[in-house]
Amino acid sequence: MRTVRTVATLRAALSSARSDGSRIGFVPTMGALHEGHLSLIRRAGDENDIVVVSLFVNPTQFNEQVDLEAYPRDEYSDAALADGAGADLLFAPTVEEVYPNGSATTVQVRGPLTETLEGAERGFDHFDGVTTVVAKLLAMVGPHAAYFGRKDAQQSLVVRRMVGDLNLPVRIEVCPIVRDTDGLALSSRNARLSGADRARALALSRGLRAAADHVADGTRDAVTLVARARAELQSAGIEPEYLALVDADDFSPVEVLTGATLLAVAARVGDVRLIDNILLSPISTLTPTPTPDTAATR
Repeated sequence: MRTVRTVATLRAALSSARSDGSRIGFVPTMGALHEGHLSLIRRAGDENDIVVVSLFVNPTQFNEQVDLEAYPRDEYSDAALADGAGADLLFAPTVEEVYPNGSATTVQVRGPLTETLEGAERGFDHFDGVTTVVAKLLAMVGPHAAYFGRKDAQQSLVVRRMVGDLNLPVRIEVCPIVRDTDGLALSSRNARLSGADRARALALSRGLRAAADHVADGTRDAVTLVARARAELQSAGIEPEYLALVDADDFSPVEVLTGATLLAVAARVGDVRLIDNILLSPISTLTPTPTPDTAATR
């Protein structure tokens, strides 16, 4: 695997692959790679000839400076993991390379999709930071397909909307959540959880599982399902920033479960903000469980 740090070098490295018709897969990350990221890289490798992984902690999508400063960074370890998972190119640019002269252009997605849940809690600036950096990275790499994890479900839908609105020639693939053996959704932020807080954090996946079990038993009412999940969080002393049942395609509120629906949660455990979700279906056999996935997951 080769590491490149400038857009010019990246494009030069991909020029021969592009000219001979090779398919390019892209996995954008902020580093601190874990099995979720690696599953995306492997999926990209299965479906493409060349795999590019970006390693860039994007400052414009952080609402809190302390969160940006605390975000784990270990390029040496990340490079080894990406290489082992089959990446061909690691793109690790500086902030100045991605935002030359500070940059004066922002890519925005407006409407209900960015106003609820993460948008309501973190504001438009968060998603503006995401869509702008993803648009820039897609322009830099020029991939045929880009791979995102479903743990950031709302972000993935926003990116898909942005790509569609701008007619960008890239397929956005959203892959299943990968979980630890105890059910906790893998996240780069998990490393910041203390032993006690990590145990408490398991209430998120327990709550989602409890709601899924109620669906399997025939419950369809959103109030009942959300209350069941909330009870698990409260038993661990966790008050969610949001816990909501929404349409899986547009994140509009759902009152009665009739089709593919997402139960999404965000909560702080100690000083670490975690998100998680589960897809629910009125057909219980289609309901995934928040236990370790062997398939792929940002």
